[in-house]
Amino acid sequence: MNKFMKAGVLIILLALPVFLYIFLRVFGQNKYSLPVYYPQGVDSVQVDGKWKVDSVYHTITPFEFTNQDNKKISGAAVKGKIYVADFFFTRCGSICPKMSSQLSRVQEAFKGDQDIKILSFSIDPEHDSVEVLKNYAAQYKAESNQWHFLTGDKHKIYELGQKGFKIAVGKEKEEVTPDYFHSSRLMLIDKQGRIRGYYNGVSRDDVDKLILEIKVLLQEYKG
Repeated sequence: MNKFMKAGVLIILLALPVFLYIFLRVFGQNKYSLPVYYPQGVDSVQVDGKWKVDSVYHTITPFEFTNQDNKKISGAAVKGKIYVADFFFTRCGSICPKMSSQLSRVQEAFKGDQDIKILSFSIDPEHDSVEVLKNYAAQYKAESNQWHFLTGDKHKIYELGQKGFKIAVGKEKEEVTPDYFHSSRLMLIDKQGRIRGYYNGVSRDDVDKLILEIKVLLQEYKG
């Protein structure tokens, strides 16, 4: 395959998410629906004398942490919003800068849209104070009303990652030198607090898919 053919294939691959989104918008009927993760059973309620059966899914457990502006951000604050979540720490020299750079692209794609939020939870809260997070947020030009870098009780953050978002987070050794582990996944959460997607936060292609699927989810809510 010569260089011109390779360039043509690359352009097509990069353009596919855009074409798919335009197709969905133009033809109106969205056949591309996102899965809902972790079904927990069904619930029956009576409406107008008739029984209605709905599926019940896992939702993110309640939380409240402090952001880079020293403001409390809770699960209730993002109820009714679509948000992307990740776990990181500012002293991370491997995947975290890549993830934050990709999340900058997500922020840019939905800049000013108050229905879309980004929550980045620090797994090194003993070091990642409000001031440290403020400086880190500035490196990625984070809009403080849209992208929240969160710190708080370490054990609650770990529990939220493990039981709420269903990913691996923690600390391997209780030493001064940080030896943390966390997933590179980004999580897409819908307005009901349900998990709708997982994405590789260091992959540009996967983040392109995330941006597309946020748009699909927005269309889903518009009906």
